[in-house]
Amino acid sequence: MERTRVFSGVKPTGHLTLGNYLGAMRRWAEVDQHRSEALFCVVDLHALTVDHDPARVRRLSRQAATLLLAAGLDPELCTLFVQSHVDEHARLSYLLECVATDGEMRRMIQYKEKAAREQRRGGSVRLSLLTYPVLMAADILAYGADEVPVGDDQTQHVELTRDLAVRFNQRYGHTFVVPKATPPKVAARVMNLQDPMSKMGKSDDSGPGIVYLLDEPEVVEKKVMRAVTDSGRDVVYDPQERPGLANLLEILAACQDGNPEALGGVYESYGALKKDTAEAVVELLRPVRARHRELCADPAYVEGVLRRGAEKAREMARPRVDAAYRAIGLLPA
Repeated sequence: MERTRVFSGVKPTGHLTLGNYLGAMRRWAEVDQHRSEALFCVVDLHALTVDHDPARVRRLSRQAATLLLAAGLDPELCTLFVQSHVDEHARLSYLLECVATDGEMRRMIQYKEKAAREQRRGGSVRLSLLTYPVLMAADILAYGADEVPVGDDQTQHVELTRDLAVRFNQRYGHTFVVPKATPPKVAARVMNLQDPMSKMGKSDDSGPGIVYLLDEPEVVEKKVMRAVTDSGRDVVYDPQERPGLANLLEILAACQDGNPEALGGVYESYGALKKDTAEAVVELLRPVRARHRELCADPAYVEGVLRRGAEKAREMARPRVDAAYRAIGLLPA
């Protein structure tokens, strides 16, 4: 019986956060790499869709790979690699651009939000920002992935991937597996501690609201204790009316594998909830930070993992991408 194949990735546009860990990385390490044939990728090509410092992208790519290993990804169980090390991603992306439509790209919520933000700053929007969901589709479809573990902010892109796979298969013959998104049950989208209506994004500027995986314990505690809450004194789980409180309860529940609604009835004050949440986050991240220090002392090991991962990924992707080239009408080399 064939194992389910899973693909997911992380973009090196900023330092990885608690949101990345609770929303994705922990599940990759604890569940996905054990139950499936799993591929995890540092999607560095996606980092080029906005203005960037080349040296910083390289630095963050290495840091992201190191943190993925520190979080528990085992190269004996999964394939870990860097996107730009496998040419098939870019090769397939162009073919899928020839299948996607301009309207589909412009309907993507993340494009609308990022483009509006860039225009408010007086900047121009790169074409790659518009088309990057197609590159994301190529990331997934190149490997015949059955499942894509993502937070709820990425499910629209997986739906686009499904649409493109079905359309390609119908027009040019069955080539791609049609994948599905598999969001985590709790803390699918950890929110900013200072702005609970916004995601805790690694590329945001509002540092006080973001817990980074490499933050020192005292920094984590300070950020959580200063988290924005809501009017009222009772501690209840109500994401619509009390988003700040709900965010803390979801974080605590995710750290303890608990239920945020049930936890709401346990606390009599915001202070007690914040204190327990801060302690839970510190303890959750302690082994990740310790393992990261060990890996940083052995960079050759990390480089070897990424090199072998890219070789394995290339072997998996090339036959399917070559088949797509033939199917769409291109002469074989």
